[in-house]
Amino acid sequence: MNRLVGKVAIITGANSGIGKRTAELFAEEGADLVLVARRMDKLKEVEHYCRSIGCDVLSVSADVSVQADCQRVCQTAADTFGRIDILVNNAGIADKHRPITRCDADWWEHIIQVDQSSVFYMMQQAIKYMAPARSGSIVNISSIGGTSYNSGIAYTAAKTAVIGMSKNVALQFAGQGIRVNVIAPGPTPTPLNTPDQVATFDLEFAGQCARHFDDTVPEATADDQAKAILFFASDDSSGCNGQVVVVDNGRTI
Repeated sequence: MNRLVGKVAIITGANSGIGKRTAELFAEEGADLVLVARRMDKLKEVEHYCRSIGCDVLSVSADVSVQADCQRVCQTAADTFGRIDILVNNAGIADKHRPITRCDADWWEHIIQVDQSSVFYMMQQAIKYMAPARSGSIVNISSIGGTSYNSGIAYTAAKTAVIGMSKNVALQFAGQGIRVNVIAPGPTPTPLNTPDQVATFDLEFAGQCARHFDDTVPEATADDQAKAILFFASDDSSGCNGQVVVVDNGRTI
């Protein structure tokens, strides 16, 4: 407990799934929070819980695939709290397992913008405030799609790029007080992969991908992911930089 007391954390995609549980856990650990998502109604529910346990919370409606929105989020966070200590780039969407033969240009651009460009934009803006303080922890959420490549072509490209960008920025700031690490979740029950959502996936290619991991191993939970994110966000991981941790209960070993 109290591992994030005195810290200000921005969490994108904080209104559901992994982002929601991460926000709750960070609040339980004493952080002040800037919660970011497009849907303010769900975000306010998360804010209510975090405030109920004594956390100071700012909810911001924003589309992090838009550069100007990312600038506004970070500026608002700094203006409100005077600092940015932690950034969790969790916002993202699934690409319905579309293979290269069934992924059109519009779908490709949409996935890349939401799942890759948003991470670039948010890191670039947050670092403006972290660098002068020579302090900060960035945790980017990739996927086993970025480590085992068993997802749709656009999602695989975006989540692999998240790892590459993270390592590149970690290299740039190594020894300067800013750390960048990556969590790569395996299948995790969230609103992105409910049975209704899965029914819209390219089931043929999803089946091909599924042959390359052990689906008899239980899925990891949103709480499992949040605990791993907390580790990288906190000073418990002070010696870790540019690292990738897969959280999938061993499905892709």
